[in-house]
Amino acid sequence: MTRGVVRIGDTVRRPASVASPFVRDLLGLLERRGFEGAPRHLGRDESGRDVLSYVPGWVPVRLRPWTDAQVAAAGRLARAMHDATRGSDLAGRHEVVCHHDLGPNNAVFRSGDALPGAFIDFDMAAPGSPLEDVGYMAWLWCVSSKAATRAVEVQAAQVRVLADAYGLAGPERDVLVDAMLERQARNVRFWAQVRARIPGLTDRQVAERIAWSRREHAHTAEHRQVFEAALA
Repeated sequence: MTRGVVRIGDTVRRPASVASPFVRDLLGLLERRGFEGAPRHLGRDESGRDVLSYVPGWVPVRLRPWTDAQVAAAGRLARAMHDATRGSDLAGRHEVVCHHDLGPNNAVFRSGDALPGAFIDFDMAAPGSPLEDVGYMAWLWCVSSKAATRAVEVQAAQVRVLADAYGLAGPERDVLVDAMLERQARNVRFWAQVRARIPGLTDRQVAERIAWSRREHAHTAEHRQVFEAALA
């Protein structure tokens, strides 16, 4: 969604944005606290672009089913990232700093074992609740309304894999399905408002993304009891 991003050697150059100062500070915090699953901020280049370290691996171009091992690795990575921000000035009065877009499309998979080893694209990061990220992950890593995808019981089992790997327990685990539904509803609003921010995005493409988000919300709501039973 960000135009003008290029790789130069072992660096990635991104056009600066209003989010750049927060992303710079967040990536610096993650580095200082020993979290290795994110790029490093290396400053600005002569054109004013943010310079980030290049994370080797591959990024999927579309959503698809993932293995339990991949889902679990993503859950552990998210927990480590959240833990690295707890109690920080950036988190403020909130529990953690959320990425807010932890789909597989923002994960770098290692070439050796095909497990997600890093997250990228922190432009939407902001203080928040862990459930904002985990609910979104449970949806995009584990759940799909497509008729040709895996049975809902298999999807629910993977939601449990994610919750277990993240270490979600107590009341937060009890409301994970609500968090999924909330993020799906929020996605509808996001695409309704994003038209002017993405050059070249057509009204038809926006309508398709809104319709997809609504189908996903309806699917999760219809099978809510299956998901909740798997988490119990």
